[in-house]
Parts: sequence; C-alpha cells; structure tokens
Amino acid sequence: MNSTVAIIISMVIAFGITAALGFIIIPWLRKLKFGQTILEIGPSWHKSKQGTPNMGGLMFIIGIIISFAVTALTFHLTGGNLLSDYSEILTGRENVLLVAGLVLALGFGVVGFFDDYIKIKLKRNEGLSAKQKTLGQLIMTLGFVLTLWISHNTSWYIPFIGTVNFEKNIFTAIVFWVLSIFIIYGCVNSVNLTDGIDGLCSSVTSTVAVAFIVLCVIQGFVGMGIFAGALLGGVLGFLCWNWNPAKTFMGDTGSLFLGGMVVALGFLCKCPLILLPIGIVYVCETMSDIIQIGYFKITHGKRVFKMAPIHHHFEMCGWKEKKICVVFSLVNAIGCVIGVLLMYFGQKQ
Repeated sequence: MNSTVAIIISMVIAFGITAALGFIIIPWLRKLKFGQTILEIGPSWHKSKQGTPNMGGLMFIIGIIISFAVTALTFHLTGGNLLSDYSEILTGRENVLLVAGLVLALGFGVVGFFDDYIKIKLKRNEGLSAKQKTLGQLIMTLGFVLTLWISHNTSWYIPFIGTVNFEKNIFTAIVFWVLSIFIIYGCVNSVNLTDGIDGLCSSVTSTVAVAFIVLCVIQGFVGMGIFAGALLGGVLGFLCWNWNPAKTFMGDTGSLFLGGMVVALGFLCKCPLILLPIGIVYVCETMSDIIQIGYFKITHGKRVFKMAPIHHHFEMCGWKEKKICVVFSLVNAIGCVIGVLLMYFGQKQ
C-alpha cells in the first residue's frame, strides 16, 4: 500500500463510519433527550433549533479513531513506513506525536463531553464553570507539551528561517513551553468558537485537513497524512447531517475534539505557527470576540460588531447560514494555500 492509497482509505473509512453512525446515534440522542438548548443571547431565529440532538460529534470521533487505527496498522503491516525516508525535518520520534496528538484530541473531547452533559442533562446552560473547563483543558495541554519535551520533539520549522531547537538553554525552553501552551489552548478554543451555526466548523475544518494532507506530501510524513485524511473524512461525513438545516450539532464534545486534532496536526508538521494562516477563520472568530468584549468594556456598552463571534455579525447583516459557511470556507481555503506555499517555498531556501 502506498501513501496516497493509505490517505484515501483513511478518508473513505472515516467518512463512511461517520455518515452511517448518523442513522444510529441521532435517534439515540433523541431518545435520551440530548437536545440543544438555545441561549437567549443568541440570534432570535436560532430558537427554531431548540431540541436538535447535541453531542453529534461522537459520530466523527468514533469514525476518525477507527479509521486512523485501521489504516495506520494496515499500512504498517503491508510494509509501509509511517515516517518519511527523505524528510530532513522528521525523525523516528514523530510516531510519539501521532499517538500524543490523538490522545490530546480525545482529552479535549472528554472535557467537551462533560460540558455538554451538564448543559443538557443537569439543565445548567453554561455547562462546566470557566475554572473547571480551563483546568481540564490545561491538564490536557500540559500533558501534551510534557510529552513533546520528554520525547525531544522540541524543534520547530519556521519558513525562510529554518529549524529552531528550543532545548538550547533555559530561555529557549521557557519560550517553547509558553508558546506551546498558548498555541494549543488558543487554537482549540478558537475552533470551539467557530461552531456557532450549521455546518460552519465542519466545512472550515475540512479545508484545514486538505492543507495538512498537502503538507504531508511536501514533508513526506505519511502518518500525518493518514491523520489528516481521517479528519477530512470525518468532518465531511458529519456534514451530511450537520449542513443547514442541521439534524444534529457536534456540541463541545465535537468542537473541542476537532480543535485538538487541528493543533496536533500543527505540531505534527513541525510548524505550529503555520496554524495562523491555515486556520485564519479560527483566528478571526477569536479576535472578533476579543475586540467586541474589549471595546464594550472600554466604551461602556458600545459594540464594533452587531454580534460576536463574527459569523453572528454576518447573520445579523442578513446572510444565510449556508452563505456564511461557503464564504468562510473559501476565505480559510485561501489562508490554507498561503500556509502551504510558505512551507513549500520556505523549505526551498
């Protein structure tokens, strides 16, 4: 089995399992009365979505895990090498990153699951408290960064500059830990913010997955390609059920898991900073929220946007949810092209 076939198989398996699970999990969620509660602060027309089954992210979590495990094992047993034979960036330690990345995503998914469960079954609309959610996310983040440090996965590639090793001294070590924690925590919660309307988070994340598949080809890291292929298949399979009008929502269970997958891919390609252009929509969602809150406090009640995060602003301007998904995905696709070109031409220097 060659690497291209492995990536395609990973994508197909994840898509098939995720899409098929919709026939099982959505009725099951309805039976358990795991319906979405629409908050008063959201757009008024979202009230029609009240009761739509939540926690549908379980569908692609199962699909992605099975797909990655089956494809990676089959590829290995048929003589394939999950690591590149020709990449100057990667070493044998990257297999640790594959496992650690999947555990990171699962860990964030578990935090999201408890948050959703409390919202739905215990009727506490805010779910976990801010402190509880932050603690859970920081535990997963610190565990991942510690794994990177212990396994010596501490070198980042920066386009047009080269590889930077953060184990040189105490100063670079501190920079590595601080930057890693900031990137992981920030990226995961940015992806979570993007999950605000039908199909948005899934469609945007699909462009991110494609970008990382291309980066797999550039770097020759097949394991990353299988990982990204499973992600692409999973979110596309979920879109079959989540496209407007949505039959189910992914909930924090799904969005935090996707955030973990995306940030893990950033570290897998040895260039987490590339998440800035590749995840440009995630960045805009977060910045719009920060700007809105900051401006509101400074001006004692004035707003920059009609509603934040920014996808709600466009909703308030009259854009349909499908249009927002398409436009935001196209914008993110442009960011992905820029990110891939930076990696490609940056390595040619």
